[in-house]
Amino acid sequence: MDFIDTARIYVKGGRGGNGVVSFRREKFVPRGGPDGGDGGNGGNVFLRATTSKNTLVEFNFKKRFIAGNGRHGEGGKRHGKDGEDLIVDVPVGTVVKDAETGEIIADLDEPGKVVCVARGGKGGRGNAHFATPTRRAPRMAEKGEEGEKRWLILELKVLADVGLVGYPNVGKSTIISRLSSAKPKIAPYPFTTLTPNLGVVRVDEKHSFVMADIPGLIDGAHRGVGLGNRFLKHVERCRLILHVLDVSGIEGRDPFEDYLRIREELELYHEDLAKKDEMIVGNKIDLVQDEDKLKELKERFSKIGRDIIFISAVRGDNLKELVLRIWRKLGRSIGEESMESAERERFEEEMRKLRKRLKPVHKEIPNRIRFDVVKIDDGVFEVRGEEVEYLMERMDIDHIDGMEYFLDILERSGLSKLLEEKGAKPGDIVYLGDREFEYR
Repeated sequence: MDFIDTARIYVKGGRGGNGVVSFRREKFVPRGGPDGGDGGNGGNVFLRATTSKNTLVEFNFKKRFIAGNGRHGEGGKRHGKDGEDLIVDVPVGTVVKDAETGEIIADLDEPGKVVCVARGGKGGRGNAHFATPTRRAPRMAEKGEEGEKRWLILELKVLADVGLVGYPNVGKSTIISRLSSAKPKIAPYPFTTLTPNLGVVRVDEKHSFVMADIPGLIDGAHRGVGLGNRFLKHVERCRLILHVLDVSGIEGRDPFEDYLRIREELELYHEDLAKKDEMIVGNKIDLVQDEDKLKELKERFSKIGRDIIFISAVRGDNLKELVLRIWRKLGRSIGEESMESAERERFEEEMRKLRKRLKPVHKEIPNRIRFDVVKIDDGVFEVRGEEVEYLMERMDIDHIDGMEYFLDILERSGLSKLLEEKGAKPGDIVYLGDREFEYR
């Protein structure tokens, strides 16, 4: 009794902070030299498996998860603070795939298991790194690198928290269709449900549980009558059994006796089933003519230590109250979810191992790069290429030293030669990104 619950989310590691241009300025140190610090690394995005969640429904409302950016460096060689990591909790059993390639990134099949899905970018170097014997006062620094970004597919095989059991035609399919997005076949005759239907029931925007509509049971189900033993296997995997009774009396049945018979079938199949947490729901009160019968039925259940909640699945009576009672019965209180100690220990151990080998996104600035020169008009040329764009992103070319450093790399990579081959003459215009230069 499982179905695939899916979600599509966007994750992005934080950008690294920029290095800074700074010089020592002390009273008795007239030429203190460069002391610009490095930027902090961007934060990472992690997915963590937790037992405090059991569906992916919340990812229908929040789809973007972005870690914090690194802080910029400061003077005095002070390193910028690293960006805040972002930890996103997903249910145990979530399979994480790359949306573009379909590659499985991780199978989070144990509580506390964690995976990094987007690394942060490395912080840029401050001007202290660019000092040389011939360039003693560099007015240049690196910008931080962008973090990884990608779309992910999350897939979860969901086991039901709540199983609806009862005789055929008591309204189980109607209940699950009203409380969730499940669309079971509904008709006024027995065995309309031939396979278990599952649906995610929302308590609020952040909390939910999974409900299963178990096909109608009949006497002898524990021996396999009406495929009963096959369906009872599904009930074993539910945390809470919801006994659904028809209290309308239209079919001449006694709902109290129906409850006792279903419990007997559960116990005969496996004694542990009778020990599971349960709730009793009296459905179809919209068809009840004499409300004294409901009071009488409530008293009969009270005598055996049971409570019953009356609803009308068709009309919607008491459905919100039913959802809240189920939520409380499952032992979950809104806003009080927490990881078990063993789960937390597993997570902390996994994070320690991850951080030892996790490196920020980083690409060394090369001495030579590849690019192309395109003539776009008479006397107008453009330098194009991914490596040119990357270099312009990384270098702070607003400072003259940074611009010279950038142009030196282009020159070493054969810029003048390519311009000559394309027919460029002194005085022509050359575009580098959105910057305009005069060719000399």
